[in-house]
Order: sequence, then C-alpha cells, then structure tokens
Amino acid sequence: MNSKYLKLFIFLFIINSITFSLYFSSHPDHFFFPRRHQTPIPHHSLPQSTISDHTHLISLPNSNKPWPILPSYLPWSLNPNIPFRSCEAYFGNGFTRRIDVLNPSPDVSYRRSVNDGTKGWFRCFYSQTLRSSICEGGRMRMHPEKIKMSIGGEDLESVIGRSEDEELPEFEFGAFDLEVGDKSKRRGEKLVDEGFLNEYVQRGAISKHTMRDLIDSVQLIGANEFECSEWIEEPTLLITRFEYANLFHTITDWYSAYVSSRVTGLPNRPQLVFVDGHCVTQLEETWRAVFSGLRYAKNFSGPVCFRHAILSPLGYETAMFRGLSETIDCDGASAHDLWQKPDNTKTARISEFGEMIRAAFSLPLHQQHHSSKSGSRSHNVLFVRREDYLAHPRHAGKVQSRLSNEQEVFDALKTWSTNHTGCKINLINGLFGHMSMKEQVRAIQDASVIVGAHGAGLTHIVSATPEAEILEIVSSEYRRPHFELISKWKGLKYHPIYLGGSHANPPVVIDKLRDILKSIGC
Repeated sequence: MNSKYLKLFIFLFIINSITFSLYFSSHPDHFFFPRRHQTPIPHHSLPQSTISDHTHLISLPNSNKPWPILPSYLPWSLNPNIPFRSCEAYFGNGFTRRIDVLNPSPDVSYRRSVNDGTKGWFRCFYSQTLRSSICEGGRMRMHPEKIKMSIGGEDLESVIGRSEDEELPEFEFGAFDLEVGDKSKRRGEKLVDEGFLNEYVQRGAISKHTMRDLIDSVQLIGANEFECSEWIEEPTLLITRFEYANLFHTITDWYSAYVSSRVTGLPNRPQLVFVDGHCVTQLEETWRAVFSGLRYAKNFSGPVCFRHAILSPLGYETAMFRGLSETIDCDGASAHDLWQKPDNTKTARISEFGEMIRAAFSLPLHQQHHSSKSGSRSHNVLFVRREDYLAHPRHAGKVQSRLSNEQEVFDALKTWSTNHTGCKINLINGLFGHMSMKEQVRAIQDASVIVGAHGAGLTHIVSATPEAEILEIVSSEYRRPHFELISKWKGLKYHPIYLGGSHANPPVVIDKLRDILKSIGC
C-alpha cells in the first residue's frame, strides 16, 4: 500500500513539474526582474520603418501595482513581421513602426540620458493597421494653466448643465514641453511639424483629436528653464476621455490604456492623469482598480514633470471601435492554443483584457461553469437591465428604451425559471445602475447565460468566462454589431433575437433560453 502511495506521489509531482514548466515558458514577461532604467537603444542599422526588437523602458523603482498573472496572457514583444490587418495587428502589438522624434543632444549619450534622466526624449510607435500611434517621452512637463478646460473630478450634481466644450482640453503652445540641451538649436521650437502629425497622428473622422493637439503643443526648452513644482517618477498615462459616462466607449479607453502599457513594456501598472475636465462617474472605480493611481490635470497647482509619460490613443482608434465600421474577421481562441500554433485569424487579446479587469477587482480567473447532465448544478442567468440614471451634466436622467416591455419579459423569465425542472436556474436581476463596478463584473463572471437588450451594459461581456453564452434581444432600431463582435472576438456563443419593433414576445425569449440551457446540460 505504501509503495502505491509513493508511486502516486511521484507521478503527481512529475505532472505538476511539467505543468509549471509549460506555464512559465509561455509567460516569460512575468518573470523578468526590473533593472534600474534600461535604455531604448536607437536602431541606427535598421530602416526607420521596421524594428527587429523592442527594448523595454524600465523606470526607477516605484510603488505601482504589479501586473497580475493572466491565464490568457501572451507576450507583447514587438515583431515587425506582424501581417497587416491580422488579428494581432488589430488587437495586440501591431505598432511596428518606431519613430525616434527626439534623441538627447549630441553632447550626451543616449544610454546615459535615459539612465540618469538628465535629458528629454520622445518617440512613437505607429500601427498601419489602426492608423494610430502610441507615443512616450521622458522629462516631459505639463503646465495646467495653459490648458483651457474645466477643473474636472467634481461631483456630478455640482456641474449640471455644463457644456461639453468646457470639459474638453484646448492647448496653448507650450502647454507641454520637453527638455533639450542648453546648446540645442531647437530650443523654443515645436517638437513636431504638421507633416509628422498628418502621417502618424491622423485626425481621421475625429473633429477634436486631443492627442494630436497635445503633441502639437509640445515646445522644446533648455535645461536651465526646466523647473517643476512636482515630479512624478512613476510611468504615467496621459488620457483624454470623450464619452466618459458610456460603458462601451469607456471600455475602448480602458483597452487603449492597457495596450499602451503593454506596448511600451511597463514593468508595473502605470499612474493615470486625465487631461480632461469631466466630472466623477461610477466608471472611475474600474480606472482606479486596473491602474495604479488617478489624478486630474487641473488638480495640479503648478508645472508638473513626468519622468516617463505615455500618450494613450483615443478609444475611437481601437479595434473594438473600428470594428463597427470595418470588417475585422477575427475569432477568439485560447492563449494556450495560439502559443502552440499561432494563427493570424484568431486572437486571445480580448479574453486577456477581460481577465485583467477581473484580476484588478481580485476576482477568481479560473472559474468555470460546468454543465451537469444530472441537473444537480445551478446556473446563473443574468438579465442585464436598462435603468434611468443621471450619467453626466447634459443628461436628463432618462435612458432610451431598447425593449419596451423589458419588465414583462423579466417577470415571465422569473416565473418560468422558478418552475423549471431540468436544473436549478438563478435568474439575476442585473440592475447595474444600483451595483458597484466590482459587483457588475462579478455578476458577469458568475453567469452561464447573459441576456439583455442592446445597451452599453452588455459590454461587460469582455469579462465573461469562456463558457458563457450571450442572448441579445435586438430591436429593429438598434441592429448594431457591438456585442456580436465582442462575442466573436472572445470566442463566446452568441444568440440574437431580432424584433420587428421594440416589443418582445416573452414565450419566444423563454424558448430561446431553454434551448441554450439544454445545450449546456440543463
């Protein structure tokens, strides 16, 4: 008997060792020990249009939150051979063209300037697929008094009626500046010209491109002029939000900030500075959970200097938004499968991002909803509701109905689920307007089936588990592909019910839900 136990123990030890070996080999970026400040060495021997590697910027030791270990994580190494309009080009590190805009002055070596932080630098990574850039710079200074906008961060009730124009930034020349050597002939000049902006920070269909305007405001100044009332040593994302109270648009901003952090190789989660004057919303709970800290630009009392600043592209430029107007034919797949067999038509990036949100709220990442032929297991069916709520200063507090008889449909599902004999069904009343962001994400994570009319709340499905199934009730006026696309990019099963108007027949919804539950063993 002892011999059998010993053999069993040895067998389990071997299996465990193999599992750890496979995991660590597929997650190498999580196990690099930070160095003090590694230099982004210029690739003088390579064409400007390509890069053979991506040297990470490791900033000075800081207290920023560490990255969690994510089951769907794949390395974000920069590969110049990523195919144009491939899934990785859309959702991952397709920023393959590096442009070194500002190197240190000739009298100071590039390596020394970044290591000791004595001279400014600036560079961008451009994605031909997204027609967008992620930019970053060192020794960058912000002058809040040269940014025209409201203060931001106020309670909503105190700014009712304030116009959107007051909340979006207008930059004077010199609102931001970068330090160059005192001997530099470029002192007083702009960092970039209009030709650079037209090529790498394209305005496109965006009437007010705040990242473009910010870069256009950057002035080069001498070291003797570079004085600061405050230094921020930790890597910091500078972000302008537009539709900041809408979950779908905010998730595109979260995704852009996450991608920017990974592409620039940050060893920890960065700080945030909102370069806008919007008031506080419930969605800031997730901003604060995912990243390391949050401040508003106008909350600084004087010139503030950043050791390492990253400019995150607008959410409108992410694949999640571009997919609404152009075809992005990518299917969700597991990271394990893509590690073993790369496929340009598949992606695990949206799943990785959803896990990042769950991990930020300390929710379990390996939870699964197992089917049960015996009916002994219960299944959560989450009905995402649309509620009236005050979203922003120009909002009347009334949401536009996408399902005119939503309460009737919910009540019918409640009665049916209570009497269902196949297995136990817990119908969850998803009144997200009355739930914290963590509670909303937990409800999504715990659901076997997520039901709802077309509405921003369904964007939370980015954090659903791989087995979850989506049932969207689509009115004739809102036949938009938002959630069908997210389901596809995550690899979730998606089931639509198309309505002739905005009224749903409850028995039709029940029949559809019954079929879905049968397919998962209920």
